[in-house]
Amino acid sequence: MNDPTLVIRRPVITEKGVAVKDQLRTLVFEVAPAATKGEIKDAVQKLFKVKVARVHTANFPGKLRRRGRSAGYRRDWKKAYVTLAPGEKMIEYVETP
Repeated sequence: MNDPTLVIRRPVITEKGVAVKDQLRTLVFEVAPAATKGEIKDAVQKLFKVKVARVHTANFPGKLRRRGRSAGYRRDWKKAYVTLAPGEKMIEYVETP
């Protein structure tokens, strides 16, 4: 995957994701399931123009969801924790007026 926009799908903006961002200088993204740590690192560096120190990933299987008698599974997904190098400016997802 050479295109960085195919590797990184979206930022994970949850209470835990924001706390990790503020305390540990670590960004949390939902990424393509086939993406490797090297591809994730390159994509973040190209998109946000920052240096990345390390990348941790976690795979999540889809959960069973029911609607009455019918049942189905959510899709499987992958999360990446991207730690920025010391001295790098933190990325802001949303700018508030």
